[in-house]
Amino acid sequence: MLQDIGQTGIKGSRIALGAMRMSALDVKEAEKVIATSVESGITFFDHADIYGGGESEMRFRDALKNLDVKREDLILQSKCGIRKGFFDFSKEHILASVDGILKRLGTDYLDFLALHRPDALWEPEEVAEAFTQLRSAGKVRHFGVSNQNRSQMEFLQSYLDQPLAVNQLQLSPVHAPMMSSGLEVNMTTPGANDRDGGIIDYCRLNKVTIQAWSPFQIDLSKGLFSGNPDYKALNDTISTLAKQYDVSDEAIIVAWILRHPAKIQTIIGSMNPQRIKGIVEAEKVELTRPEWYEIYTKAGHILP
Repeated sequence: MLQDIGQTGIKGSRIALGAMRMSALDVKEAEKVIATSVESGITFFDHADIYGGGESEMRFRDALKNLDVKREDLILQSKCGIRKGFFDFSKEHILASVDGILKRLGTDYLDFLALHRPDALWEPEEVAEAFTQLRSAGKVRHFGVSNQNRSQMEFLQSYLDQPLAVNQLQLSPVHAPMMSSGLEVNMTTPGANDRDGGIIDYCRLNKVTIQAWSPFQIDLSKGLFSGNPDYKALNDTISTLAKQYDVSDEAIIVAWILRHPAKIQTIIGSMNPQRIKGIVEAEKVELTRPEWYEIYTKAGHILP
């Protein structure tokens, strides 16, 4: 199933494949992953210049050469701005990064470029100049951000002549501060802390597509919640629903994200073709409101 990506007029798959781990595969394995993804309805592929030190993008390029898949039938996104030991949103770095990305992916253009992590030293004028130059040269069609809050997006948008299309944010049933802050309003509970300035409402108001990364993780340091004894109630609930809907546990987790009316696009990072097939079955599931809230509360969040 396809959905609008921002205000771009581009329709992409609701589930996207993140290529962070593709550098660990050989070309034949990467071919199988890409082919399975496309056969399963995935049209959107997310990259970053730092994934595998650039090897992931090259592996994708080399695998794609051997497949009967046209470039124009795929939506390619990459990210830049993270360097060894620091972040860099300078015009010079953005332009150089895109040239490297295009070469490694073996393509003339990116459908989307996102700024990867906020740079404390950024100058929005420089970013705007880089975006304008890249768009005029036909190297990048649309732009977005990753891991930015509302004020950062508003600040950057004020310098741009094209709407930001995406914001890539960590989201899972366990890691859901953007949900809890909107539910625990006017509370003194931990979940009431507004860490992002109401990013979900901002993106909905401005037709920015949120892209959820790490949908199966607690956070980057604690790993997956599946099989974790601290989240037994959550995992039991997910497994019960998976049996009820006749899908995998992972499909239920992705269905939880897809159920939100913000039309959040989910980025999965599996390099296992069978798991990919199982995850995309999330599209068949429409969780009820009680089921959505049961997953949310069993993940450890409260309802006031």
